[in-house]
Order: sequence, then C-alpha cells, then structure tokens
Amino acid sequence: MSPLEPVRTVRRVAVVGGTRIPFARSDGPYATASDQQMLTAALDGLAERYDLAGPGAVGEFVAGAVLKHSRDFNLARETVLGSKLDARTPAYDIQQACGTGLQAVIAAANKIALGQTESAVAGGADTASDAPLGVNDTLRRILLEARRAKSAGARLRALAKVRPGHLVPDIPRNAEPRTGLSMGEHAAVTARAWGIGRQAQDALAATSHQRLAAAYDRGFFDDLVVPFRGLARDQNLRPDSTPDKLAGLKPVFGLDGPEPTMTAGNSTPLTDGAATVLLASEEWAEARDLEPLAYLTAYETAAVDFVHGDVADGEDGLLMAPAYAVPRMLERAGLGIGDFDLVEIHEAFASQVLATLAAWEKRGLAPVDRDRLNVAGSSLATGHPFAATGARIVATLAKLLAERGGPGRGLISVCAAGGQGVTAILERP
Repeated sequence: MSPLEPVRTVRRVAVVGGTRIPFARSDGPYATASDQQMLTAALDGLAERYDLAGPGAVGEFVAGAVLKHSRDFNLARETVLGSKLDARTPAYDIQQACGTGLQAVIAAANKIALGQTESAVAGGADTASDAPLGVNDTLRRILLEARRAKSAGARLRALAKVRPGHLVPDIPRNAEPRTGLSMGEHAAVTARAWGIGRQAQDALAATSHQRLAAAYDRGFFDDLVVPFRGLARDQNLRPDSTPDKLAGLKPVFGLDGPEPTMTAGNSTPLTDGAATVLLASEEWAEARDLEPLAYLTAYETAAVDFVHGDVADGEDGLLMAPAYAVPRMLERAGLGIGDFDLVEIHEAFASQVLATLAAWEKRGLAPVDRDRLNVAGSSLATGHPFAATGARIVATLAKLLAERGGPGRGLISVCAAGGQGVTAILERP
C-alpha cells in the first residue's frame, strides 16, 4: 500500500527489533560521550542489523533526551545526519522525563497505525556525565541587560553589577521543582506509606542483577546490544549480587524518617546510554523478509498530583502514576494481569516497583507472578539513562515474547518525573 493512500482501518504496528549500547555509570567510560554520539552508535547498530542505510528505508526517526545541551535542540535530526540512515530521513525530538523512550515508540507507532509512514525508529539517549551547566540566573539577566544597552557607558554600568557569587554555575539537580525533593526522597515517602520493607527491596534488586547476568550469559543480548567505548555489557551489572550483600549498604534516602530502607543498591544509579527500536507495518516487514517480534497493541498515560494529592497515604506519590494508567488500560483492553505472560516494570527504585504492585492489587488487579516480572533484569541492574529506558524495555520484551515461540502478551509500566506514567501492551499472535 502506498503511504499516500487513505487508511480506513487502524493497522497493526510491528516491533521488528532494537539495538542499544551498554549502559554505563556516570563519569565512567562514556564521560566524554555526548547524547548525540551515544544515540548515533545505537542507531548505526540498528541500521547495520536491519539494512536501513538505503534511501527511504526508514520513514521517520523520533527520539529524545532529558538532560540536553542547547546544542542538542534538534538532537534526533542531527543524529540522523551523523548516522548510516539516509540523510533525507525526517526526525524530531520528544521528551517526557523517564517516559521519553516509550513515548517516542508510541508517537512513531501512531503514524504507522494510521498509514502516514511504513516504518520508523524510536529511541532516546541520556548522559548524566555530560550534563549541561546553566549560567547563574542573575548573571544571565545582567548579560542580557548589557547586550540591550544602547551605549558603552550603559553596558559598563550593567557589567559592573557582576559579583563573584554570580560566576557559580547552576548545576542540574535531580529534584522536583514543585517540591525541591529528589526522586529518591519522594520514593522514600511512598515506601513508608506503603510499608515497603528493606528486605523485600534488596531481594528484588538482587534478582534484577542475577537475571540480567543470566540473560547475557545465554546470549540473549547478542543481537540487542552493540559494544561502545570498550563496554560490551552494562557496567552497573553485579552478577554476584545477593540480598545479604545488599543488606550491608547504608540507606541514602529517607534519612529524615524512621528506619530508612532505600540504599544505592536498591536504587538505580546515574547512568549514560542510548537505545533504539525499529517499528513497521506488517507489509513493510514482510517485503524485507523480517519477522516481527511482537505487536504494540495498546498504551496509556497518566499523571498524579504529587504536590497537593494524597501523597502521605501513598496514592499520589511521585512515581505512582502507573498505578492509575495500567488499570485503565487493562479495562479498555478487556484484560487482567493473568492474561500477561510477562510484565516489565521500570525499576527506578525497588521500593517503587513494590509499591506499584501493591497499588495494582488495591485497585482490584490480580497479584503479579514474580516469575513473570522483569525476567531478563531491569533498570536496577542495567542502569537508567532516562530517555533510553523505554526503548530498552520495548526491545527486550518484544524479543522475550518472540523466543517463547507461541502466542504471548507482555505489559510495560514506566514511571516518570513530574508524577507521570507511560504504559503499553505488546502481543504476539
């Protein structure tokens, strides 16, 4: 079908494959790598694997980053221009904090479903190492005043207002502007509200590492991860992680409350990395003799009022929006938790995963079978480059469904800063 023909029905959107670079701890191997360099490496890996270098092979590229320099105002397009994709491939940026990668997938999928394009690549990149530093706001205003000055004297008078303290840059903080609390501190409030204990958090974190290590060892990531700057595996991975070892770590969040439970071991570290996903219509995939791994069949977003809402009782904690999005999505799809073979929950913090599971049950969903949860590890083990996580999860889940060999269904849940959540369903007929 020509992309210009009107579509009378919504088409199925295939997840054909994905490629990412190994994720690295901040200020480590990728300390001097930019978002664009990392995203280009992931995109080139995808282009090589699926022969996407030809003219018109990809209809569009959509990606984003959370921590962006001003030079990255057109990150996706500049990535295309430096990659193996045809330079005529349109591209645009998208951003929704930690939900960026999954929202990029959804945006690309919608155009394919409506027949506006036949194929697209979605993804994201983030570097906590190369974070932008802002000019002190007072200094910025003085410099703007000097620029607007009509005479040399007026310019000098403006510049004379500069004080030594104005030269200290504004360093990005992992804190919510509305509350001043970091994501970890917000998660600690939620953990206390839901009664999430230390032992359960450490057990979940250790399992994440063990399952990621097992997935690497059996070759699961051989066609999903491309080496970059000396790394072939995620740097944060600790194959020998156990609950007993994690129990020895000191709490780092919630120290102002009784019996803090959140440590560096059961929280994701600041991370650098990039990930991409290839999406297409069934016709496009068939024409290239590519078998879809799975199909993206539903998605839902939600937000909570973490400033004025029911925060103390845990209902509207910063990272609890998936507790609302998933029940809505399942009701719309006519599905229950028991209908899913696999469940992927982004592990921003072990406590957040456990609180989300508890909230789903409170809202009437069946308990999630832990043997189906994050079976190849997740963010606690891989790390979490904010905008890359959604694409990582989509590609991982699609391949997990495909290797089962029969029909299957997978659920994705991603929490995000700003009290938001992005969720989706992948299916294999």
